[in-house]
Formats: sequence, structure tokens, C-alpha cells
Amino acid sequence: MDGPNPDIKHPIPMHTRVGFLKGLVSAPNIEIGDYTYYDDPDGPDKFAEKCVLHHYPFIGDKLIIGRFCAIAEGARFIMNGANHAMSGFSTYPFNIFGHGWEKGFDPATWSKEVRGDTVLGNDVWIGMEAVILPGVTIGHGAIIAAKSVVTHDVPPYAIVAGNPAKMVKTRFNDRTIRRLLAVAWWDWPVDKISRNLDAIRGADISLLEAAA
Repeated sequence: MDGPNPDIKHPIPMHTRVGFLKGLVSAPNIEIGDYTYYDDPDGPDKFAEKCVLHHYPFIGDKLIIGRFCAIAEGARFIMNGANHAMSGFSTYPFNIFGHGWEKGFDPATWSKEVRGDTVLGNDVWIGMEAVILPGVTIGHGAIIAAKSVVTHDVPPYAIVAGNPAKMVKTRFNDRTIRRLLAVAWWDWPVDKISRNLDAIRGADISLLEAAA
């Protein structure tokens, strides 16, 4: 029992709306771990075009998504290319239209708005039509509720909801979260994961630790 091939684009027969993203996304500024999937009734093949917005290579920011993440239909990752300079009176991007408007533009006024990479940990669930803003880090095991707008980092195993997204609760107590992060089952070889699915899917941390 070795589980599905993470390089298969459509791992569920007769259900092509679900796709493992690692084999579907070739953009060099997007990194996606094994078994992370996107679910879309129009198919997952256009994930990068539909869901990762304003992501321009010359900016240098990356979208980094861990292993075993579940991304629902319509989720959006807004990247740093969407930012405007905010240090002056107007946020209008005069310079991009040229014809003389580019003269005198100081690129530093824009570059200081760049907030870095957007990072999803492992085993993260992103709900339908959630929006993740630039530079956000979402911790392992977190859940982002449908239609949430995530403007700040999310701790591991937190559940957040709303606009702007706020923490509703944590999935487990602090001690259990520390133990889960120490086990880090998502880093195990796939054959070990396959042998210990009951512990991973279960709710007894001691069994998971024993398997580690």
C-alpha cells in the first residue's frame, strides 16, 4: 500500500475536477508539495492562472505550498504585484502607462510595499473562495474558512474565518499542537504514512508519536 502517485494530474478516476497540483503547475515562482490538490468543476489545470493573481517573475516573490494541502474551488492567492505605492498622496500607478508619466517615478516607493513570499505549511485546508493576501504565512494544519480574507499570519492548527480573517479557535490544545509539530508526519516517507494512516486520521496523539 504505497498510496497514489503524487505526479498523477487527476488521481480520482472519473472525477477530473480534482488534481494534484505538483504535476499541473510549472511556474518557477510557485512551489507545491506532493499530494496537495485543487478542486474546481472547470478542472484544476488552470490553477496558476485562475487562483494565483498578480504574480510577476520580476518581483521575485514566491508562492510556497506544502504537502497534503486541500484547496477548494475559487481560492485566490493575491501576490505582491497587486500592491501600489502608498507613500504619496495618490496610489494610482501613473508610471505603468508611460507617455511621460513614468518620469520621476522612484521604484523604491513601490518595492518597499513588497511583503515577501506567501507560504502555506503542510496539511492546510483552504475553503471555497478564500483570499490570501501577499506575504502571509499559514501554519501547518490550519483551516481557512470559506470566503475568508487572510491578511495576517495564521498559527499552526488554527481555524480562522471572516473578513479580515480572525482566529475562531485552535483545533487542539497547545500541548497537543507542540506534539503534532514535533511528529511532523507529513515529512515521513509515503510508505510510512501509508502504514500509519489510522494514527494520522485518528485523534490519539500517543499513537501518532509511537508510530514516529
